[in-house]
Amino acid sequence: MARQLRFSGAVGSGVRSLSVDKARIIDLDEFEGLFRTFSHSAWRLETRRRYASDEATDTYRQFVDTGRVEWDENDPYCELIRSQTAQGKRVERVRIVDQPPTTGQLYLLNNAKRNSRLGEDIRNLWRADADRLQLPPDDFWLFDGRLAARLRFDDDHLVDVELITEPVEVVRYSVIRDAAWRHAVPHEAFAAKLSSSE
Repeated sequence: MARQLRFSGAVGSGVRSLSVDKARIIDLDEFEGLFRTFSHSAWRLETRRRYASDEATDTYRQFVDTGRVEWDENDPYCELIRSQTAQGKRVERVRIVDQPPTTGQLYLLNNAKRNSRLGEDIRNLWRADADRLQLPPDDFWLFDGRLAARLRFDDDHLVDVELITEPVEVVRYSVIRDAAWRHAVPHEAFAAKLSSSE
């Protein structure tokens, strides 16, 4: 188990303190298991301009070629999320978007149509607004308000996940979630505004 010294201050509060936290690095299989076992909520902040895993898919190539995607809503991820939201569990995301959006961000905006049909609530926030709110660059999931899973990348490739359960750190991630969620726009309204400005 890794012990790390981390900043723990509320977003925009000016409060800065250090805490020792016990974090554990987990592999992607164990990370996937968190989506099967969460009790009531899974929330994500997506901060990256591109994801190599998206770019390696047929759907990404289809989007780049045509601007549209025929999504398979019966793949294992879709079945898992649909089963969780059918039980009343919440799956929510805020995606940070550049102005103008990158191709990867436009792809994810299209992907939001599929994910919302599975029961996810997806919202978007301009990067300038995220910067104004002093949101961190961390790409993470928050499960049940009790553990944070910070995604670790190597040049846009997800390599592993840092699992954080230390209460002060989890509260910090919860404050980030609350700030992002409050200011984010539902993906449908965001996409409509983006289309009207083109």
